[in-house]
Amino acid sequence: MLLRTRLKRLALAGAALAVVTASLPAAAVAGPGDRDRHPSDRGFSAVVRYTEYGIPHIVAKDYADLGFGTGWAQAADQVCTLADGFLTVNGERSRYFGPDAAPDGSLSSATTNLSSDLYFRGVKDAGTVERLLRTPEPAGPSRDAEELMRGWAAGYNAWLRKNRITDPACARADWVRPVTPLDVARRGFAVSVLAGQGRAVDGITDVRPPAGASRDVPDPGRAAEAARELFDTGNATMGSNAVAFSGATTANGRGLLLGNPHYPWQGGRRFWQSQQTIPGELNVSGASLVGIPAVSIGFNDRVAWSHTVATGVPFNLHQLELVPGDPTSYLVDGVPERMVPRPVTVAVKDGAPATRTQWWTRYGPVVGGLGAQLPLPWTTASAYALNDPNAANLRGTDTALGFGRARSTRDVADTLRRTQGLPWVNTVAADAQGHSFFSQSQVLPRITDELARRCSTPLGLATYPASGVAVLDGSRSDCALGSDPDAVQPGVFGPSRMPVLRDAPYAENSNDSAWLTNADRPLTGYERIFGTVATQRSLRTRGGIEDVAAMADRGRLTVADLRRQQFANRVPAGDLTAADVARACPAALPGDPGACRALAAWDRTMDTDSRGALLFDRFWRKFLRAVPAAQQWLVPFSAADPVRTPRALNTAAPGFAKALADAVAELRAAGIPLDAPLGAHQSVTRNGERIPVGGGTESLGVWNKIEPVWDAAGGGYTEVAHGTSHVQAVGWDGSRCPVAHTLLSYSQSSNPASPHSGDQTRLYAGERWVTSRFCEKDILRSPALRVVVVGD
Repeated sequence: MLLRTRLKRLALAGAALAVVTASLPAAAVAGPGDRDRHPSDRGFSAVVRYTEYGIPHIVAKDYADLGFGTGWAQAADQVCTLADGFLTVNGERSRYFGPDAAPDGSLSSATTNLSSDLYFRGVKDAGTVERLLRTPEPAGPSRDAEELMRGWAAGYNAWLRKNRITDPACARADWVRPVTPLDVARRGFAVSVLAGQGRAVDGITDVRPPAGASRDVPDPGRAAEAARELFDTGNATMGSNAVAFSGATTANGRGLLLGNPHYPWQGGRRFWQSQQTIPGELNVSGASLVGIPAVSIGFNDRVAWSHTVATGVPFNLHQLELVPGDPTSYLVDGVPERMVPRPVTVAVKDGAPATRTQWWTRYGPVVGGLGAQLPLPWTTASAYALNDPNAANLRGTDTALGFGRARSTRDVADTLRRTQGLPWVNTVAADAQGHSFFSQSQVLPRITDELARRCSTPLGLATYPASGVAVLDGSRSDCALGSDPDAVQPGVFGPSRMPVLRDAPYAENSNDSAWLTNADRPLTGYERIFGTVATQRSLRTRGGIEDVAAMADRGRLTVADLRRQQFANRVPAGDLTAADVARACPAALPGDPGACRALAAWDRTMDTDSRGALLFDRFWRKFLRAVPAAQQWLVPFSAADPVRTPRALNTAAPGFAKALADAVAELRAAGIPLDAPLGAHQSVTRNGERIPVGGGTESLGVWNKIEPVWDAAGGGYTEVAHGTSHVQAVGWDGSRCPVAHTLLSYSQSSNPASPHSGDQTRLYAGERWVTSRFCEKDILRSPALRVVVVGD
C-alpha cells in the first residue's frame, strides 16, 4: 500500500513537471503601456509542489509563468498582508481605514494613513514608476524582471478569483481586489526608497511655505545628535547577521554561509520562502519580502548569499537659499528657480477629500524634517530638499535574479557591478569553490568627503561627521553631485568605490560599517557616507566577531557548526559585565540576597531554560537608559582593540544601583520569580498555544536577536516585534545538491487558519531546522508532497 502511494505521488509529480517543461506557452510580448490594461493577456501556467511546512517549489517555463506561480503561492499564504500593501502604494488607506490610523510601517515611515496616502498618491500622479519602467536597462529593469512582475500580478489575481479568503484580517473586505504589474512595480519602488524618501514621508507631505516672517534654523549640535540617533542601526526595526567562511576554514575546502536577517514578525516586511525553477535557466531557493517576485536571500547549487542592513546613508539634503519675498523660489548661482507645486488629493472615509501640495525642486522634494527628532524648518530664508537616488532605482529584482543565476561569488560581484540595484543592504556570500565575499554595494549619493568639506552648510558640518547625513549648499552648482564612469545612473557611486572583501577566512557583518568585516583585515579608505572607520562597534558586532573568528581559527567547519552558532544564545553583555554586577549586587541591594544569587548563577545565555536571564535583561535595559554612554565603562574604546573594548562595567556610576533595584521591583510587581526560566516569561502565542522562545534584545549583543514586547500584566514578554526571521545555513559537499538548512521563525503564512501559521515558530522555539529539499530527488521524497498545477 505504501509503495503504491509513493508511486502514485511520483507519477503525479512527473506528470506535473512534464506540463511545465513541454506544454506551457511561450511568453507573450507586452509593452509598458499594456500593463495596466491587460494584467493577464495570455494563459499562464506553473507547477507548485509543496513540501513540509508549506514551502512551495515553483516550476515554470519562463519568467512570466514563474511570476504567475509565485504570485499565486504568495497570495495563498499572505493575501491580506499583500492586499494591505497594495492599498498603501495606491494611496487609498484613508479611503478605507480613515486618515488618522497608522500604517504598519512596512512600506514607509508615515505616521498616519493620510500622510502615507499623500506620498504614494503623489508618486502615482507623477508617473514615477511608469517612467522607471520605460528606462532602458541597465539603468531600468530588464525584460525578465518585467515579465516576472507581469506574471506575479496575474497569479495573484487568479488566486483571488478561484479561492475564498479565510484570513479574518480581510475576509469579505472590499479593499481586496485585483492588481496590475504596475502595482507590483510600485511596491518594489516603495521598498527601494524605504530608507530615503520613505523615511521622510511625513516631512514631504506636511511641509508648507512659511505664512509669515521666520528665520528659525536648526541647532547644529542638537541636529547632529538627533541624526546620530536616527541612523543608529541598534534602534532600527531591521538588521541582520551574516557570515561567510572560506574553504581555508572548512572541513572540505568549500565555502559556508550563515544568514540571519532580523526583520519584523508581522506586517508587510515579512519574508516568505520558496524555490523558483525555470529548467536550464534558474534554480534558486530562499526567501522574498512579501510582494516581491524574486528570491531576495537564498542559495542555489553553487552559491549562497544573505544581506545585512548597511550603514550607508542613501540620501542627502540640499539647503536652499530662497529668493527674498518669494519662499517658493530658490537661487542657484544667483539665478532664481521656481519650485514645482504638486497638488495631491486623496479620498477620505466619511469625509471630504484631502488635498495637500508637495513642493519639488531640481534636487527632490522640499522636506520639513526627518521625523520628529530632526526638524528642518522652511523659513523665509531657507528650505531643505531631499535627494534620494533610489527614487531612480527599480533594479532590485534584476540584482536578485542575477544572484539566483550566479555560479560563484565572482558572479555575485559581477551582478552587483552590472545591476547596482541594492538600496540599503550589504551582501555576504560564499560558494562551492571555497570563496567568501562581502560588499557594501549600495546605491548612495556620490558625496565624497572632499565635497562635504567644500559644500556643507553649517548644519551639514555637524551632521555629516556624526551620522553621514550630508547637507550641501543648494545655491551653488559646483556643489552638485558628480558621477562615476562605472555608475549606471548619474549622481551615485560606481562599484569601484564600494568597500569589498574577498576570500578572507571569514567575512561577517552585524549592521556596523564595513570596517571590521574581518578583524584581521579591516576595510578602510571609503567615504564617510558609507559608514565609520575605527569607531566603537555594537555588542552584537563584537560578540559576532569573537564567535566567528574563534570558529575560523578552530577550522574543520561544517554546516552543523553554523547551526550551533545560530542558537548559542550567548550574551556578550553578560560575559562582559555579569561578574561585575554580581559583585556589586550586595551593596546595591542590601538585604536582598535572592536577586544577587540569581545574577551570580545565571549562565549568561538567553536560552529558554536560562535562570536569571530575564532579571539581567531588565536590569541592562534600565542601566543603558539611566547611565550616559561615557560613564558606563571603566576601560574606554580603543581602535587598537576594537573587539575587546570598551569593557569593565562602572558599577559606581550614578544610576547603576537604581537600575538594579528597579529591575528587581519590576519583576516582583509582575509576580515573576527572579530566577524563573526565561521561557516561562518570554513567548509568543499562535492559535491559543503559548510558545516559549529564546534569544535576546539588540543591546545584549545576542546573535539570535529578537525584540520582544514587554507586558508586565501578561507575565513578561508576550510577543516578538522583530528579530531573527529567515535563517539559512548553507554549504556544499561536492554533489549537485547544496547542504542547506533553513528556518522561518514566524512561519510561512500570516493567516491564523493556515496550518503553516505557527509550525516553523514551534521549530524555532525548539531550535530545530528545516532540511532544505532543493534537488528533485529530495522534493519527490517529501512525505508532505502536494502538487498543484496552477493556470489562468
